[in-house]
Amino acid sequence: MYEYNPKSGIADEFINDKEILASLAYAKENRKNKELIDAVLQKAHKRKGISHREAALLLACELEEENQEIARLAREIKEHFYGNRIVMFAPLYLSNYCVNDCVYCPYHRRNQHIARKKLTQQEIEQEVIALQDMGHKRLAIEAGEDPLHNPLEYILESIETIYRIRHKNGAIRRVNVNIAATSVEDYRKLKEAGIGTYILFQETYHKGAYRQLHPSGPKSDYNYHTEAMDRAMEAGIDDVGCGVLFGLDKYQYELVGLIMHAEHLEARFGVGPHTISVPRVCPADDVNPEALNAIPDEIFEKIVAVIRIAVPYTGMIVSTRETKEVREKVLALGVSQMSGGSRTSVGGYVNEEPEEENSAQFEVTDRRSLSEVVDWLLDIGYIPSFCTACYREGRTGDRFMQLLKAGQIANCCQPNALMTLKEYLEDYASEDTKRKGEKVLFNELERIENPIVKEKTREYIKGIGEGKRDFRF
Repeated sequence: MYEYNPKSGIADEFINDKEILASLAYAKENRKNKELIDAVLQKAHKRKGISHREAALLLACELEEENQEIARLAREIKEHFYGNRIVMFAPLYLSNYCVNDCVYCPYHRRNQHIARKKLTQQEIEQEVIALQDMGHKRLAIEAGEDPLHNPLEYILESIETIYRIRHKNGAIRRVNVNIAATSVEDYRKLKEAGIGTYILFQETYHKGAYRQLHPSGPKSDYNYHTEAMDRAMEAGIDDVGCGVLFGLDKYQYELVGLIMHAEHLEARFGVGPHTISVPRVCPADDVNPEALNAIPDEIFEKIVAVIRIAVPYTGMIVSTRETKEVREKVLALGVSQMSGGSRTSVGGYVNEEPEEENSAQFEVTDRRSLSEVVDWLLDIGYIPSFCTACYREGRTGDRFMQLLKAGQIANCCQPNALMTLKEYLEDYASEDTKRKGEKVLFNELERIENPIVKEKTREYIKGIGEGKRDFRF
C-alpha cells in the first residue's frame, strides 16, 4: 500500500515526499531487474497507464533491450490515441510585470533591467491580428503575477478582446490561460469567460527546492500553488494542464511527482490532466542555467516516452524551447501539441524588440515561422491541426477522456484536423505547402474508416475550397 492518499485535497498528502523517495529507491534497486521491468512493460501494453512507481522503474531502467521497448511502446501508444495529428498553438504574452521572486525566471521582481511591458486592449488586438494572419486558431495567454498591473479583470477583458476579433478569415477559437494560482471564485470567472484549458506549471514538486526557488511573493506558498488544479476543477473548469520545469530539481523526483499529480486528479475528479507540458530550463535574462540541473537530450526523450506510457490519454506539449531535432524526436515518442512561430516577449508578434528592450521570458530555440513548421510537419508525415472543435462542442473533461479511452475520438479529431488544415492551406499557405497539404488531405481522407464520416469530411473540405469556413464534427 502506498504511503499517500491520492484522493486527498491536501498537497502534502497527494504529493507525498516519502512515497516519492520510496519509489525512487525501488526504481534504483530494480533498474536491472529484467523480470520486473518486463512485467511493467507487459502491463503497459494494455494502454491503460502505469503507476508512478512503475514509471520511476522504467525511467531508471538500464537494460538496453528494455529501453528500446520503452521507446517503441511509447510510439505505439501515441499512434493509437493521437495518430499523426499535431495540434498547433501560440503563446501570447500580455504582461511581464510580476511581484514574485522566482530565481529561474527573468520576470522576478528584483530584475531591474528587463523592459517591463503590459499590452493595452488595442495592442492585444494588433497582436491577435498578427497571429490570425499566420493562421493560428488557438492561443495560450501568459502574464506575470501582479495584482496591480495584471488583475483578473485585465485577464478577463483580454480574453473578451481576443475572442471578438475577426480579421479576413481569421479567428481565435480557443483561448487557454496560463496565469498564477488563484481562488475558486476567480476560476469560476475564467470558466464563464469561455477559456479552454487552465494551465499552471508546478515548476518543481520537491517542497524544499520549491521554497528555495520561490523565496518571496504569493507563489512562494507551495501548498496553495500545488492545490490550484483542485480549485480550478471545483470551479467547473473541465480541462487543466500540468507540467514541471525540468532542470529545477532532479528529474527523477519531478517525473514521479508529475505522475502522482495526474493520479490525484483522476482519483479525486474522475479525469486526469488534459495536457502535460515538458519544458526544460533554458537561457533567459538574469538567470544562470549553469546553477540548475540541466538534462541531456537523451534523458529528456526518455522522460517524454515514460510519461506517454504512464498517462496514455493525456495530450503532451512541447514548446519552442527545444530545437527542431529534439522536437521531431519527441513528436514520435508522445507529444501531440506544439507551438509554432512563437514569441515570448510582450508585443513580440507585431514588433521585433531591440536587444536593449528585451521583455522575453526565455530564449526561443526553434525560431521558425508557423509556415515553416507546418511545411516541416507535412514533410515528416504529420497533420498540422488547428482544431478547436471538442472545446466548442462540449467534449471536454471526462466526456473527452471517455471518447479517447474508447477509441472513438478519432471519428472527430481526424476529420476536424483535416478540415482545419484545409482552411490553413486556402488562407495562409504558400503554393508549395498547399501542394504538399492537398496530397496529405487526399491520402488521409482514405484512412478514415467510417464511410459516413469520410463522405461528410470530403463534402466539408470541398465547401472550404469554395470559401466556406468552420465546419466541425
